[in-house]
Amino acid sequence: MELQRKIKEKRKRKKTSVVWNDFDEMEISPEVKKAVCRYCKSKFATGGNGSSTTHLKRHSKICIQKKAKTTAKSRQPTIPFQPSNSNNLFMIPGVRYSNKKMREIIATAIMVHEYPFSVVEDSIWMWAFQYANPDFHKVTHKTARNDCLALFEMEKKTLKKFLKSVSKIILTTNMWKSSHQVVEYMVITGHFIDARWNLQKRVLSFVKVPAPRRGIDVADSIFKCLKENISLTSKLFLGGSLFHVRCCARILNLLVQDGLNTIKDIIFNIRESVKYINLNDARLKAFCVVVEQKRLKEMKLVIDCPTRWNSTFNMFSTTLKFKIAFASYKEKEPHYNYAPSLEEWNQVEKVCKLLEVFNLATHVISGSEYPTANLYLAEVWKVKQILDKEIEDEDLFIREMAGPMKKNFDKYWGECNMLMAIASVLDPRCKFHMVSTCFPLIYSKEVANENIKKVKSSLSS
Repeated sequence: MELQRKIKEKRKRKKTSVVWNDFDEMEISPEVKKAVCRYCKSKFATGGNGSSTTHLKRHSKICIQKKAKTTAKSRQPTIPFQPSNSNNLFMIPGVRYSNKKMREIIATAIMVHEYPFSVVEDSIWMWAFQYANPDFHKVTHKTARNDCLALFEMEKKTLKKFLKSVSKIILTTNMWKSSHQVVEYMVITGHFIDARWNLQKRVLSFVKVPAPRRGIDVADSIFKCLKENISLTSKLFLGGSLFHVRCCARILNLLVQDGLNTIKDIIFNIRESVKYINLNDARLKAFCVVVEQKRLKEMKLVIDCPTRWNSTFNMFSTTLKFKIAFASYKEKEPHYNYAPSLEEWNQVEKVCKLLEVFNLATHVISGSEYPTANLYLAEVWKVKQILDKEIEDEDLFIREMAGPMKKNFDKYWGECNMLMAIASVLDPRCKFHMVSTCFPLIYSKEVANENIKKVKSSLSS
């Protein structure tokens, strides 16, 4: 009997079914054996070599413990190597997926693109994220709002830490208009030179400015943004004349707004014309038919922002190309009552020629990617030149428009701007030539000589 048992053991065949990768064979008794699942430890009957393994395969497919362990292995983090040409600020090599980081990215997208908070509850949007990563957890609009506020506070702390290394900073103000709320905000922007001598700018704060926006309201808004009121005029070089200066772009805006007040009726008609045509597709299509009949190049009719004169200039420049189309459209559309007359179109054309100089000057001095202080004096001279020319124009309409603009030019730039002059002198291309050339053209002979002496004295002090 012992010999027969040994012979039987020698003849024992190796198990070839793949199902045995998930099971172990356990001997209960010499005649009884069980197959034990390696994951859930469940026991199943087995007849030994050559017996059926169908029931074992069935269990292997539905074993919950096996699925959990297999899924965990498949979630092993991979190293997300960032392409060399990628500008992805959120991709950190070697860091696994994080729902917290994903929420930060969503909050960033909402603020950058001005999405509504409810965008996170859009099913298609969420399907895309879940397809990209099944571990993504949905967020509600309230969570998205809280994430945006948290990110805002975090960025404020980062900015404060960054600005500690900045020794000098220039503050500028501007008005922002929310496209969704139709509310205007005042924004404070800081401009400075970093350690590598690159021109940088950062938005420091912004606050809602309700109408009417008087001088005291603007001052109060700036105070709310900065949270402090520091008076250092007596301690600054040259009594602060190089630091407490008016924004040139702002002065240009005031000059143009004064001029545009004389043609309010024309602006109203053109603005209402654009609104009327863009109100629905039927009117826009009818206007496009007229444009095609007149063989004009199709362009989008843009509406202006009343507080931004450059947008009014763009609206004028665009609509002026369609002046004959507006006249023909009026003949076909009985309810259209805003078409400017031929005389008004001629006036708009003259206004555009005048505003073109202001528009170019604003673009030059408002640049943020290059130094601009050395360019101010030349642009101011160009503005003075065009105003002196238009104030003596034979057309009464132009003289009446240029009059208030010239008056305010003398008000704001009647005194010598030391920053403008010294910056021009420090430009190696100009040196003192720009000052000696432009001052006599901007000021009277006596005032020009006096201002030139002031500049020389400031440079030698």
